[in-house]
Amino acid sequence: MLKLARTIRFDESDQNVFSRPALPGEWAIPGGFEFSNWTEGDLTGKARQAFANGWLGLDSFGRSTFVAVAQIEPDEQETLLAALTKHFIELYGAPSHDAAHEVAKAEIAFMQDLAEDHAPNTLLTVSRALTEAGVKEEFRAITPAEAEIDIVAVHGSMD
Repeated sequence: MLKLARTIRFDESDQNVFSRPALPGEWAIPGGFEFSNWTEGDLTGKARQAFANGWLGLDSFGRSTFVAVAQIEPDEQETLLAALTKHFIELYGAPSHDAAHEVAKAEIAFMQDLAEDHAPNTLLTVSRALTEAGVKEEFRAITPAEAEIDIVAVHGSMD
C-alpha cells in the first residue's frame, strides 16, 4: 500500500497565517526546497509562518499546518509527479524536464518515506529552522489516540 499525506484544516487559521493557504484534502509534501536560498531577512510575516511549519499542497502549491497520512493510488501518484515536475520547470526554471522529473520523484519518495510507518489518519507536523548549514526540518506524528477528540472529530447537535 502506497501512502502519502493530505492537507487537513481544523479551523480557519491557515487562511490567516499563510499568504497562499492550501485547500483541505490536497496531496502534500514538506516542500522545504522553496526555502533553500532563504536568509533571516526572508523570514517575516506570513512567509515566516510558511517557512516555520507549512506543508506544500500539490494542487494549489499553498501551505497547510497539518497533513494526515492517507493511502494513494499509483495513478494519483503519477498525476502528482507530473504536476510537481511542471511546477519545477515553470516556477524554478529547471534546466530540463528530466532534471525536474527526478527532483519531483525524490520529493514524493521522501514524503512516502515519512508516511510509510504511520497508520492512516495519523497527523504530521513539520518544524523548520534556518541554520548555518541550511534549512533543518523536524517532523512529528500525532496518532488519533494522542489527539484531543475535538481535533479528530466534529461534534454538533441536530438542533
